[in-house]
Amino acid sequence: MQRDLIKTAILEWQTPHVIAPNVQRKLFVNLDAMIRSELIVIITGVRRCGKSILLQHIRQQKKENHYYLNFEDERLVHFTVDDFQMMMEIFIELFGEAKTCYFDEIQNILGWERFVRRLHEQGYKIFVTGSNAKMLSQELGTHLTGRYVKIELYPFSFTEFLAYKNIAQNTSHAITAVKAKLNGAMKKYIQLGGFPQYLKEELLEYLQSLYESILYRDIVSRYRLPNDQIIRELVFYLASNVGKEMTFNALRKQLHLGAVNTVSEYCQYLENCFLFFLVKRFSHSIKVQSHSPKKIYAVDTGLARAIGFRSSDDFGRMLENIIYIELKRRGFEIYFHREKKECDFVVCKQNKIKMLIQVCLDIDDSVTRAREIDGLMDAMSHHHMTQGIIITLSDSETVHVEIQNKRCHIEIIPVWRWLTTE
Repeated sequence: MQRDLIKTAILEWQTPHVIAPNVQRKLFVNLDAMIRSELIVIITGVRRCGKSILLQHIRQQKKENHYYLNFEDERLVHFTVDDFQMMMEIFIELFGEAKTCYFDEIQNILGWERFVRRLHEQGYKIFVTGSNAKMLSQELGTHLTGRYVKIELYPFSFTEFLAYKNIAQNTSHAITAVKAKLNGAMKKYIQLGGFPQYLKEELLEYLQSLYESILYRDIVSRYRLPNDQIIRELVFYLASNVGKEMTFNALRKQLHLGAVNTVSEYCQYLENCFLFFLVKRFSHSIKVQSHSPKKIYAVDTGLARAIGFRSSDDFGRMLENIIYIELKRRGFEIYFHREKKECDFVVCKQNKIKMLIQVCLDIDDSVTRAREIDGLMDAMSHHHMTQGIIITLSDSETVHVEIQNKRCHIEIIPVWRWLTTE
């Protein structure tokens, strides 16, 4: 690649292109230890969720001479692994010696992990961002095992949404007016989602443009799909059925595809770019997990609403989606329970069940109340848990039940309270 093109890109990118965030994201609190460590820091997540802004925040925190380049720059489209040495020579020529490197979307360069490993062995501190989970995990697992720490970033959480909208978060003594305001903010959050740029002007066109960027850059182009029609139909179906169960065979019939494997691969592409997540049924049998239906969740409710079909009864499923993403954000492994009855979330960490959660808009109706409690009790009985949680829009109550001759209890919690406490 031409030296002058690389030099021009480096010069332009060395000055930060994004300003420091006006919202203190939760991840910022835990960054100091990662910054001080010798490990490579890998920041992953869907496009436009704030990875580059987080990188700029770290650059400002460290306040030392460093090298930075964004490999999404169209001038670097022909950059290859052979150009990394030239890039480092240009960095040194322009800015002198430095021992910290920041690389945005370096995954675009085939073989990047060997270069990063070499830099790390030479004593460099390295920060990397990427928007493709599979490519990063494969490369990290092969060449950088034990040398890195990974941060998964998502669109704004509810607490970050409140901070962005300047809404008070003190819920410890929530009076009626405060509760009403938080409840209203919660409904708005479900509708809008948490992409920072979208929240500035709330233009639907922004989310649609973001979707197009993800579709072409991270899927059609990366996996060299012959056309985009099938993947578009798949995205529309998944976005329209958030919170519902599906099977690859049913999708194959829906999309008129010849092979189940093709559907499975396409779904994997969508998971790789963090657009959708397919949640497995909880089972100690890998075969049961593999052959059971999966539940669909989107990375952001605002984006799902922008690219899927919306109906009047999907608000509850969007609420469920909010809980799923928050559980991901908090680092849990998530499954759903289906035995005699159903429970939305079996929440695990380090192979141990930590929580059982049901989600519904409200439990005012006796039929709904019985269904949610019975499903949770079935999960509690099956997994030998004495506590369960039902998250609703605004209900608050403790229900005492007896399961297998044990006194157990179910906490019914308003979603805004659950999201603002850990």
